[in-house]
Amino acid sequence: MKTVALVPIKLNSQRLPHKNILPIAGHPLCWHLCNSLIKSKGIDEVYVYCSDSSVRQYLPEGVLFKQREKWLDGELVKGFDIYREFIKEVDADIYILAHTTSPFIKVSSIENALSHILNGENDSAFSAERIQTFAWYQGKTINYNLNDVPRTQDMEPIWVETSAFFMFKKEIFTVHNRRIGFKPYIQEVSGIEAVDIDEQKDYDLACKLAEVEDLENE
Repeated sequence: MKTVALVPIKLNSQRLPHKNILPIAGHPLCWHLCNSLIKSKGIDEVYVYCSDSSVRQYLPEGVLFKQREKWLDGELVKGFDIYREFIKEVDADIYILAHTTSPFIKVSSIENALSHILNGENDSAFSAERIQTFAWYQGKTINYNLNDVPRTQDMEPIWVETSAFFMFKKEIFTVHNRRIGFKPYIQEVSGIEAVDIDEQKDYDLACKLAEVEDLENE
């Protein structure tokens, strides 16, 4: 089975200008996630999908560049439109949609999640953080009863998707228009692995965390 990783990048990010090429731990932000994918066993090809070919200079060796249409950089364009165009151009049995905003994802997490698809146990996988505390939604509790408050360690956890990766068999997307299938594996991430960079405060935190982490040896 052929496994291809897709890393969509645009250089004109709005919330944090030039986000994908901002320096962190001695490399551009986009370098870190791509480097983890390149090191991960079971992935045949890693593509950066970007409209600007200048992004190549910021990527680690071994990452392939695929130029996308400029219209896909539009602020109102949905992620699924980008994924759909890429899948039309690059064929594979399994796709790994990965985002540069999660620079601290570990190779071991990628490999473990992918193994559950390759061995047939699951049709998809995604990274998520386990939250085991009292939670509400739209004015109501969602994981405990107000009349019978449990200990936090006994509560049913809530899983919050992180943007590190979504893995799926081709038909999950092409037939069902989903990036998470019907039997997904949840790859738990926590601490630094769960960090996602969208705004300036996120970037500032990531830079501080990178100072105390040995990212090269993950």
